[in-house]
Amino acid sequence: MMKLYLIQHAQAKNKNEDPERGITEEGYVITRKIANFAKQIPIEVRKIYHSGKKRAKETAEIFKEYLEPIDGFESAKGLNPLDSHLIWAGLLSDIDDNIMLIGHLPHMQKLCNFLVSKDESKGDIKFKNSGIVCLERYPGKRWVVELEINPETL
Repeated sequence: MMKLYLIQHAQAKNKNEDPERGITEEGYVITRKIANFAKQIPIEVRKIYHSGKKRAKETAEIFKEYLEPIDGFESAKGLNPLDSHLIWAGLLSDIDDNIMLIGHLPHMQKLCNFLVSKDESKGDIKFKNSGIVCLERYPGKRWVVELEINPETL
């Protein structure tokens, strides 16, 4: 069964400090801690996809360093904050390997809610910066929340 790891990017700097909004030092520390924990579980992914925004790419670089996905990581369309969740909901039907998506709110929340309940506005999962939400796809394309890792839990 395929596993999908959804991550909201690490804590980002404000626009006054960094117009591109790269991640903060605290964001680096927390993301490394979570990525190291993920490696120990172990979480194994074939590829990491991230939005084109600096904060998502920097978050993806940390997870790539710890998880060493066979096919590496790359920027992908459809992962920006206001992109339609239906883009990735459709793409996932053709993917059988475990992957990680690193993006933004509200997109990650809507995608997760849609996959689990078919309603992007429903859902009890609360995304946190650098946190991991793992969904597992069962036969019949049914998605179930398997795991949540939040910074507060480590």
